[in-house]
Amino acid sequence: MTTELSAARPPLIRAMNEQLLLGHIRVSGPCSRADLARISGLSKPTVSLALANVERAGLVRIAGQRTGVPGRTAQLYEVRPEAGFVLGLDIGLKYLRGAVADLAGAVRTRDSRKVTATSVRGRLAELVELADDLCARAGTSRQAVTQTVIGTPGVYDPKRNAIALTGGLAGWDRPAALAGLREAFGPSVALENDVDAAALAERTHGYGRDRESFAFVHVGTGIGMGLVLGGRLHRGVHGVAGEIAFMPLSDSESSEAKRRGPLEAAAAASGIVRAARNAGMRGAVSARSVFAAAARGDERAAAVVAAEARLVASAVCCVVTVVDPELIVLGGGIGQAPGFASAVTTALSTMTPVLPEVKVSALGSDVVVDGCLAEGASLAWNQLTSGPLGHAAQ
Repeated sequence: MTTELSAARPPLIRAMNEQLLLGHIRVSGPCSRADLARISGLSKPTVSLALANVERAGLVRIAGQRTGVPGRTAQLYEVRPEAGFVLGLDIGLKYLRGAVADLAGAVRTRDSRKVTATSVRGRLAELVELADDLCARAGTSRQAVTQTVIGTPGVYDPKRNAIALTGGLAGWDRPAALAGLREAFGPSVALENDVDAAALAERTHGYGRDRESFAFVHVGTGIGMGLVLGGRLHRGVHGVAGEIAFMPLSDSESSEAKRRGPLEAAAAASGIVRAARNAGMRGAVSARSVFAAAARGDERAAAVVAAEARLVASAVCCVVTVVDPELIVLGGGIGQAPGFASAVTTALSTMTPVLPEVKVSALGSDVVVDGCLAEGASLAWNQLTSGPLGHAAQ
């Protein structure tokens, strides 16, 4: 037994060294051997051997030479972008969005399309068509993508082998939907809750970059929360952490409330429209038009917006008193509406023992896609370094 462990140890250590250096190159950009030895604490011969292996595996390349400094000219190594591709997709109620990025993190192409299908099969077909077009424009194919991550409403239900809590996405909780995604995208596919993906994007690109804890609260056609604690996304035991749609903050007994959750039925776009009509607003009423009317001084619309702010503040208050995050980021069409964050903050200040900072996400409509790309990059690197590097180390 001891002999077997000793024989296995050197290849394992070499693989770990290679993964360590790749991580530094990914984070720091072009690095020389001396840079990597200093950052990693490894000896220069060990660094040279590891770099030779990862270069032979096609994961890094020589980026050029460092000039203008005393001493010998040093070669710089960078991630080879074409070593792999990541496909990120966002399945929304009205739009499908997607993008392809290389392993250096550069987005090669992105696109969005309005959903026209009314069935699960039709939505799947439109998603595959979008993915194929994106991959073709990025110079690869869906089959050659290293990692695909799909942002979708809901969470995985292992008992049914299906997606549960899919809100207003009709039919998406049927086992056929998940089976169709797996069949179309193969073993490299991973599913992520769409709001959790948005929180990952906020942690990578937005206001959550330097925060240990924050909550991303999405309010739009649906409502949900992505929670980052200790710098990591918190999903919970069953994956339902952040499903604030089901908070009993509304006394609605409608079928919509039972299906989508009481808070979502009251506070998402459809609830705002319903409240506006109950307040006497007529014509083509939408959440956008209600907010616009409130901004113009319409008292009925202003009352609806104020009630909406109190509902969202109540949900945030529950989160604050349980996990006490340092930051709340509002996203989604309603969450990012002008003046809404201020209204939520004002309402929240009357409810909570402490008032966290409240910001409006500066990330655009591709926030879920960008979160999927960020997660996909990590998964892709794990996949590549557990494959080619293991062979290279032998």
